[in-house]
Amino acid sequence: MLLSDLLDLIKKGNSNFISANIVEDLNIEDAASLDEADNHQISFLEENNTLKEKLDLTKASAIITCNNHEIVSSLKKLEISNIIVKNPRIAFAEVLNCLYKPINFKTGIHDSAVIDKTAIIGADCHIGPNVYIGENTVIGDNNHILPGTSILGNVRIGDNNIIHPNCVIYEYTTLKNNCVINSNTVIGSEGFGFIPKDGKWVKMPQKGGVKIMSFVEIGTNCCVDRPSVGFTFIDEGTKLDNLVQIGHGVKIGKNCAFAAQVGIAGGAVIGDGVILAGQVGVNNRVKVGNKVIASSKCGIHCDIDDGMVISGFPAMNNKSWLRSSSIFKKLPELAKKLRQLDKQ
Repeated sequence: MLLSDLLDLIKKGNSNFISANIVEDLNIEDAASLDEADNHQISFLEENNTLKEKLDLTKASAIITCNNHEIVSSLKKLEISNIIVKNPRIAFAEVLNCLYKPINFKTGIHDSAVIDKTAIIGADCHIGPNVYIGENTVIGDNNHILPGTSILGNVRIGDNNIIHPNCVIYEYTTLKNNCVINSNTVIGSEGFGFIPKDGKWVKMPQKGGVKIMSFVEIGTNCCVDRPSVGFTFIDEGTKLDNLVQIGHGVKIGKNCAFAAQVGIAGGAVIGDGVILAGQVGVNNRVKVGNKVIASSKCGIHCDIDDGMVISGFPAMNNKSWLRSSSIFKKLPELAKKLRQLDKQ
């Protein structure tokens, strides 16, 4: 695709185009990171990226970047075509979607698929090899259900979803529209509910379900458990990385983002726009407010107000955590001095 065509695409996109300097209208064959890009490839550079110090080493034919005077001046001197936008990452994502077309799955049901006679399959669906679909399940239009996936009974799936290989969707799960469920994820498995009695554990039946709204994306090897009654709920636009555990009865708001190995215990309530970094843990029945940001390995044991940035274990205000962590390594020395003072 010609660079000028990609420029037209970016102008029409959501990255807030500012200006462009096309040195040569080359054919762009591929995209790559700045340090690995070659001729006829396009890359992107953000203002805070350390690679800007090595611009003279790149072989990229074009670079999408921000309106930073230092970067733009360097690109001009190096005679590298550049496209200036407010959000280079958004523009680069739009370019990737243009350069790399998704696999076109053929409409139809593979001969090896097992589908209960009471199930309803909508128009233009792709049902791959060895898929199982249980009784009274309703699947909407234009869904791609890839090999080895099992969808049990009484499931409701909307339109335009992609369910990747070897997923399991348990009974009484609802999946709305335009969702992506990546491989080996399990939705609606039994919640971890046991009652202690006489030194043993009595199982609490998990008879609820899971409701996942539109535009949700779930990574590989995630688990979303169902509760004993009611529903585990994930609102629209939320994104889960790989290896995320959502406990029974959890309620998650809109447009959240959880990185790998986040674990949320049963009954927790997460607000809208919450960002949880890798390995964050949330205690059961805790309420996390809207637009909270929790840094990696944060342990959330109590309710968190809207808009807070938290760190540490147990979680505290990020600024307090930074001050505290700078003191931790000095604790042995401080303890030694305190013991010496006690002896005086």
